[in-house]
Amino acid sequence: MKRINKHNTTHPFSWKMGMGAMVLLLLCAAAFAQRVNPLKKLQIAELAVSNLYVDSVDEQKLVEDAIRGMLEKLDPHSSYTTAKETKSLTEPLQGSFDGIGVQFNMISDTLLVIQPVRKGPSEKVGILAGDRIITVNDTTIAGVKMDRADIMRRLRGPRSSKVKLGVQRRGVPDLLQFTVTRAKIPVHTLDAYYMIRPRVGYVRIGSFGATTYGEFMTAVDSLQKAGMRDLILDLQDNGGGYLQSAVRIVEEFLQKGDLVVYTEGRAQKRQEYKAGGGGRLLKGKVYVLINEYSASAAEIVTGAIQDQDRGTVVGRRSFGKGLVQRPIEFDDGSMIRLTIAHYYTPSGRCIQKPYAKGEKEDYAQDIEKRFKHGELYSADSIHFNDSLRCYTLRKHRTVYGGGGIMPDVFVPLDTTQYTAFHRQLVARSLVINATLRYVENHREELKAEYTKFDDYMKHFEVPQAMVDSLFAEAERQKVKPRDDEERRNTLPMLRVQLKALIARDIWDMNEYFRLMNEHNHTVSKAVELISGK
Repeated sequence: MKRINKHNTTHPFSWKMGMGAMVLLLLCAAAFAQRVNPLKKLQIAELAVSNLYVDSVDEQKLVEDAIRGMLEKLDPHSSYTTAKETKSLTEPLQGSFDGIGVQFNMISDTLLVIQPVRKGPSEKVGILAGDRIITVNDTTIAGVKMDRADIMRRLRGPRSSKVKLGVQRRGVPDLLQFTVTRAKIPVHTLDAYYMIRPRVGYVRIGSFGATTYGEFMTAVDSLQKAGMRDLILDLQDNGGGYLQSAVRIVEEFLQKGDLVVYTEGRAQKRQEYKAGGGGRLLKGKVYVLINEYSASAAEIVTGAIQDQDRGTVVGRRSFGKGLVQRPIEFDDGSMIRLTIAHYYTPSGRCIQKPYAKGEKEDYAQDIEKRFKHGELYSADSIHFNDSLRCYTLRKHRTVYGGGGIMPDVFVPLDTTQYTAFHRQLVARSLVINATLRYVENHREELKAEYTKFDDYMKHFEVPQAMVDSLFAEAERQKVKPRDDEERRNTLPMLRVQLKALIARDIWDMNEYFRLMNEHNHTVSKAVELISGK
């Protein structure tokens, strides 16, 4: 018999076998003795790689990759996030975070304070709009290539902890030093609300978070006191959020017992959400605005109002996400968001658009396909499967499931409003940087001249020098229009956007949308319809 050389590394087993490998061998032997169940198979695979693989491996990452691999073969919305990723995803929906309380932007690798949060920790110590934060705890952050997430990590921290900031202020030669005590900073999910026309209120919801219902009712109180009879509810670009927040808002529009939405899955029994009664918005016209980026909870609100014939939907076909995810949290802060059910609008529609399991890339290209197909320019290019036909509950109008919510009034995308040149200017941050530079140089004179936003809205004109400077910077970065005609066509909307961004930095998002909405075709169509023109 040939003797085995214990130093022969080509042999599948070594005489110097570790305990992990011994355990693995025993498990494998047991597996061969009886049929391996899937969980045991996965455990054996993990043990094999961690104990026998030729190079060292990160066992934590190995497990995370395995989880991601499983989920990637399911629907497009089941996902796994690390503790860090989970925190960044859930913070905007939870209603608050702990930090220093400033709105900021980056200009020339320097953090520029747009506005300190009112009554927040930075305002309390004297930090002003226009200040530049140069150092954080004696570490220079100005002029250093640092992404936004890294800067936020330095500024945020546990409540009541302190951070020392070195601040450069216009007109002050020395670096100012501030010690800020971090505190709870509210996160708002309502972008804007105001009276857009006499007796017509406007509310724009950016996402559905833990505080959205309270914010919405504050807006309703204010608008009703101002004489609101009818409402434009803007859900354009709203990617969704918490189902319960969406349900509570819809309840304000429906009669007691009216169905808002129901969910159902293989392992989940049908669960219905019905209006509890006592809604504040039972009367008056309602127009809900959507586009191709309105998804999930935004579609729940839209579908309920449409199916219950409570309002009119205006815009373009919504995204088409009709799946419900349940968060499964791990002790280390990581999370699985697992799809457990479909949700259905009151008429029985599941508006989830088609997908193939594991084909996430193809699913992600759906909006691009809509552009190429021409759907965003013509409602006639949209064809629904007749087997997915449903009917609204009161007027028995035809609606379809299986691919988003089709508006009652279609508003095509206007490609002449934003030229390709304009889109490049925005994408390269040339527009926002031009605004930041202008406001930094003229903040005080703007505030002195325009004490009221209405005066600014009527009389302020974007200086030609600002536009010329923007175009000169674009040329330096080799961003050019195709011809003089495209340059001329870019100017009208570019001036509107610059004026709105300046207003945002001097006042807030409310004023930004007041200006932009006067040039938003979907908003204009709703105003036209609600006014009966």
